[in-house]
Amino acid sequence: MSADGIKSGMTRYEWVLLAALSVLWGGTFFFQEIAVRELPTFTIVAFRVAIAASILIAVMVVTGSRLPRTRAVWSSLLCLSVINNIIPFCLIVWGQTQIASGVAAILNATTPMFAVLVAHFATTDEKINGPKLIGIFASFAGVVLMIGGDALAGFEIAILGQLAVVTAACSYALGGIYGRRFQKMGMSPLATSTGQLIVSTIILIPIALLIDEPWTLPVPGIDSVLAIVALASLSTALAYVIFFRILATAGATNLMLVTFLIPVSALTLGIFILDETLLLRHAGGLVCIGVGLAAFDGRLLRRGR
Repeated sequence: MSADGIKSGMTRYEWVLLAALSVLWGGTFFFQEIAVRELPTFTIVAFRVAIAASILIAVMVVTGSRLPRTRAVWSSLLCLSVINNIIPFCLIVWGQTQIASGVAAILNATTPMFAVLVAHFATTDEKINGPKLIGIFASFAGVVLMIGGDALAGFEIAILGQLAVVTAACSYALGGIYGRRFQKMGMSPLATSTGQLIVSTIILIPIALLIDEPWTLPVPGIDSVLAIVALASLSTALAYVIFFRILATAGATNLMLVTFLIPVSALTLGIFILDETLLLRHAGGLVCIGVGLAAFDGRLLRRGR
């Protein structure tokens, strides 16, 4: 463990939290796929952060928690909200209007690569090493194999949509590194999550009103409304509390492994809920991802030695 409390591996409890986070964020692509059929980008994201912020404010009131009051903390929350909410949320939602969700999931899985590179230069305790490199490439290969070549058939189409999702992945990686500072400020995961969503709401609502003019849009159907509520409450409010809890002790590069687990959770939900079939390539992809995660965790290698 480093001086900052960041471990190279993760505890079983942190792995459980990571798996839970992958399920919550795995639903993001599904919920957004429904919402983009009827609503424009900024309206979706504004509703997402506003509802999520309202939920977490209510939780803070009930639990007696308090938001920070210093200008320095809110300035940091402003920066975090831009790189961890506003930029990636908007880019991925817009990207899903241009490319298939499978391609978006593959491109989103580049987040740990960016996180490892940024952490190597920006931190003293999350440096690149052999196991991390093996873990990244094995896991990314598993994601591509599991989703299949069909998703990449139109890879050269809608290049702007692809670039949008890759840029979002890079922004998420920066957000993970930047978010480490809030533990040192003495902020709880709940306060950090609530603060960044409040700032995001204040910024995005005027943008949505100005650009999308939501009052001129047709009233969305019940499916879109439920998708937005689920996106806000589960994939945002609850997910970010877990996100900052893991970040505080496991570090950004370990945390970004969740993007490899997101396709796994989506596949598992599809098999057990939608009665989809487990194919050979799915099994092969899961094995590759498992090898990659084991390399990142490091315990099997240490036991072997």
